Amino acid sequence: MKTKALAAVFAILAAALYAINVPLSKLLLEHVGTTMMAAFLYLGAGLGLLVYSVAGKAIGRITIKEPLTRKELPYTVAMVVLDIAAPILLMLGIARTNSANVSLLNNFEIVATSLIAFFIFKEVLTRRLCAAILLVTLASIILGFEGAGSFVLNTGSLFVLGACVCWGFENNCTRMISSKSSVEIVIIKGCFSGLGSLLIALLLGEELPSPSWMLRVLLLGFVSYGLSINFYILAQKELGVAKTSAFYSGAPFLGVAFSMLLLGERPDMQF
Repeated sequence: MKTKALAAVFAILAAALYAINVPLSKLLLEHVGTTMMAAFLYLGAGLGLLVYSVAGKAIGRITIKEPLTRKELPYTVAMVVLDIAAPILLMLGIARTNSANVSLLNNFEIVATSLIAFFIFKEVLTRRLCAAILLVTLASIILGFEGAGSFVLNTGSLFVLGACVCWGFENNCTRMISSKSSVEIVIIKGCFSGLGSLLIALLLGEELPSPSWMLRVLLLGFVSYGLSINFYILAQKELGVAKTSAFYSGAPFLGVAFSMLLLGERPDMQF
């Protein structure tokens, strides 16, 4: 398989693994606090990839190529900070609106990522991508209101849009270090962002979940964040930020399908 075609497969696979996150998080939030949820999702990603890396090295199947250096430190720190803020905002959004709505609003991450890539990092945007950005923005505005005849903003939608903007900046920071080891990037991203969110959760007075629920969240984090982010970074190396985000745009629609199947949600006319 050609390199770019394989990169596209990685991007689509990343989307599919992430899509299951929203509906399952909606269910888990009934037993785990919002900030704790964000913390253990990222810790699941970091610790899961750490175990995978150690096991792979032990049997000689994995070698860390091009490890991060001091030159990439500013982008790495920014990536970690943004990855603390984004999942917390997303969990706050999931707790305040239905998961199908959250899944579709996640498309706004493409808009944020692409515009930041264009204005700050000077990536080229095609006409089709510009048209897609316009349509996604209009759809996000429609979904951002409480009802079809109301101009009252849905606070849950605003939290989700805030998460998308954070991830838009984070995607571009990750792009600047994507030539390095994707496994190492996910381990750093997951462990440090997860610990940061955990500290915030404890300061806010949230209780630690029971071991059984903690394990469920860690497992979801490993699949929907760890493996998904790893595949996303592998795709970015060949496709760039904007094109990878475009392929990744299948995730929200898969998330809607999972929301219907797992939660029995039925979107209204506005949706």
